[in-house]
Amino acid sequence: MENFTSKPTWYLNDAAFDWLYPERIQQLSKRHWTPMEVAKKSANFLASAPGKKILDIGSGVGKFCLIGGHHFQEATFYGVEQRKELYHFAQAAKELTDSRNVEFINGNFTQIDFAEFDHFYFYNSFFENLAAGGHIDQKMEYSTSLYEYYSRYLFNALDSKPGGTRLVTYHSLEDEIPPSYQLVDATVDFVLKMWVKR
Repeated sequence: MENFTSKPTWYLNDAAFDWLYPERIQQLSKRHWTPMEVAKKSANFLASAPGKKILDIGSGVGKFCLIGGHHFQEATFYGVEQRKELYHFAQAAKELTDSRNVEFINGNFTQIDFAEFDHFYFYNSFFENLAAGGHIDQKMEYSTSLYEYYSRYLFNALDSKPGGTRLVTYHSLEDEIPPSYQLVDATVDFVLKMWVKR
């Protein structure tokens, strides 16, 4: 059997990367995990200087962190995910890919000290609280009030960061973005946006 760990076969495209996970997780990919090109573009913006610590808020199975870590090895990518099952899938993928500059944390992002991180990636992990269907699972509590609480919490956490902090949002409603952050780049469809704190 071919040893895939000897070369970055997974990083060819989204379909190749999805093979790191069980079929049920692969089926969630298009809706819930960051597309590879988006991950690369975002990580390029966030890994602006060597030694940066980048946090993915609601990291799921770790796709953004693993792709970012593969392409930008001078930065360290952290993912925080409250679902224990997804955290375990992320850890397993980290081991399979031998990713040394990637770390995963199992917990709610409100338990994280934002002072420990330089820049942030946010693929609207709160939106599940507003969606009528298409949830990852039925094990979580979903509510509009939870969406509002998380958005306000992240707003305040980002607002407390120093000038020059970078943020990438993907499919965000922008409820969590303080006015102190300036939009500096976006894709043509405005789905992917890049911000810097003034």
